[in-house]
Amino acid sequence: MSAPAPLLVVGDALLDHDLYGRVERLAPDAPVPVVSSLRHITRPGGAALAACLAAADGRQVTLVTALGDDEASESVCRLLADRVHLVRLPLTGTLSSKTRVLTEDRPLLRLDDGDGRARERTDEAYRAIAKAEAVLVADYGRGTADVLRDALRSTAARVPVVWDPHPRGNPPVPGVRLATPCAPEARVFANRLRTGEEPRGGSALQATARHADTGEESQGAGALHAAARHADTLVRGWRAASVAVTLGGRGALLSHGETPLLVPSPVTAEGDACGAGDRFAATAAGLLADGELTETAVRAAVHAATRYVAEGGARAFAVDAAPATHPRPSDDGEPTDDALRTAARVRAAGGAVVAAGGCFDLLHAGHVALLQAARRTGDCLVVCVNSDASVRRRKGDGRPLVPLADRVRVLRALECVDAVAVFDEDTPERLLAELRPHIWAKGGDYALARLPEASLVESWGGQVVLFPYLDGRSTTGIAERAAAAPRPTPLTGRRGR
Repeated sequence: MSAPAPLLVVGDALLDHDLYGRVERLAPDAPVPVVSSLRHITRPGGAALAACLAAADGRQVTLVTALGDDEASESVCRLLADRVHLVRLPLTGTLSSKTRVLTEDRPLLRLDDGDGRARERTDEAYRAIAKAEAVLVADYGRGTADVLRDALRSTAARVPVVWDPHPRGNPPVPGVRLATPCAPEARVFANRLRTGEEPRGGSALQATARHADTGEESQGAGALHAAARHADTLVRGWRAASVAVTLGGRGALLSHGETPLLVPSPVTAEGDACGAGDRFAATAAGLLADGELTETAVRAAVHAATRYVAEGGARAFAVDAAPATHPRPSDDGEPTDDALRTAARVRAAGGAVVAAGGCFDLLHAGHVALLQAARRTGDCLVVCVNSDASVRRRKGDGRPLVPLADRVRVLRALECVDAVAVFDEDTPERLLAELRPHIWAKGGDYALARLPEASLVESWGGQVVLFPYLDGRSTTGIAERAAAAPRPTPLTGRRGR
């Protein structure tokens, strides 16, 4: 399989600080919570986080951003070392940073500092944009996209450009392949186009954003109707090929200016959503760089953003954590480290790892129902699939009907599946011992049998869980009906009698 295409990220780097603590009482001198047992982590933010996320997908990433000589800028440089190639623009002022105080992964307070803006373009930055094969613009309204706007306009005419806009910034350049505002931002941008309003900042912007997320547009069908209407306005007003309005836990709505496509989240993910928009945009931009269709890129981006939240969000990029790597799973069907890495990340974030196993030969509705139900019980789903040799030993010489590489590819295409691993033995016990899932999911047809792997799963405190099985669905039954069906005659194409 070819390596992922390189990606150029253009935008405003930030420095993020998170203070995690416990709240057990109110202060005696004021009705405010007292946060104790603080743990301080520092991580890249803004376009720097987007670049790190793209690099974590196994890509070569170049980041064009404005940095100065201040302490925050130097911290960002250290955090980006060995992750991305850096092209620096001069910065006026000090780099923007934000500090969040969180308890139980919920923010209590945010402090913003630094008012730095990109001062001017450089020849090195223009050269990087001119030779880019694909670009992600992570605009955080601090001027990087503005000083490079002419170059980005030219680039959008020849290669895929994904633009993640910010209400403080200017609209995307004409011709971008995909723009990715969240729902409140989409309303702000659409209203500007309708009224001719200019970008603004401060309290006026905050009031607009608050207004954009209230009323009937924030709920149910009204939210979808509003998102579709705003997306249509943005496609036409921005002259963008498409706009994907991200809807938080509900997924994203993709519009090309016609009937929109709703891409729902595979599951409801609970956790810190900071950076989920960057994860969405980085995934979509990377896949467009690889030559995928926009619809395919948006589907994968929704899945990636959901998994990102479930696995703990941006804390994986903290200064005290090793750089995360998420190499693409190979299509040759061989076991990869991806499943073990996924399980380890979810477990480290305090989530529940769910595993399910089987041959999955001729994937059918019963399989899909089982996997969807299993995924809803935890924070990630790893599917353990029998190798071809293992299937033959279990099912006979005529099986599998579908070779391993194809079975793995189909399973990975399901939005409820986070990773796939292959085992060659008759049972998945060796693989389970490495994965150590919290839940081992099986179909209800095993209800009267003691699974050979049950004792192993229970040895580390795991639980075997059975799920209802859809009657009348089986690979054997489907294969027998297909074999018995009349076939078209070679000349007429009509079914034989």
